[in-house]
Amino acid sequence: MKKVLIGAVAASALLLTGVVHASAELAKNSGCLNCHNVDTKLVGPALKDVAAKYAGQADAAAYLADKIVKGSNGVWGQVPMPPKGGSATLTDADAKVLAEFILTLK
Repeated sequence: MKKVLIGAVAASALLLTGVVHASAELAKNSGCLNCHNVDTKLVGPALKDVAAKYAGQADAAAYLADKIVKGSNGVWGQVPMPPKGGSATLTDADAKVLAEFILTLK
């Protein structure tokens, strides 16, 4: 029984690591990292700062996904974020994955 449980935990950890890695790749490939950095402010806020601001909000992922899709202005300063971060290929589903990924950063 212990071996099965340990195997299941290990498999879950690998899956979660794969999702985080895939989301980081999505952020890179979608152009998010042209204006955002994980730890420090660039043109836009650090992704960790975004995660901290919305930590604990029940609707944070949906709110952030909406901001990614529609763009944002005035929340973090004067520089607007264009819809879909300026990416012509970012889907609504991708925006949801990105929002959930951002919220994991602490």
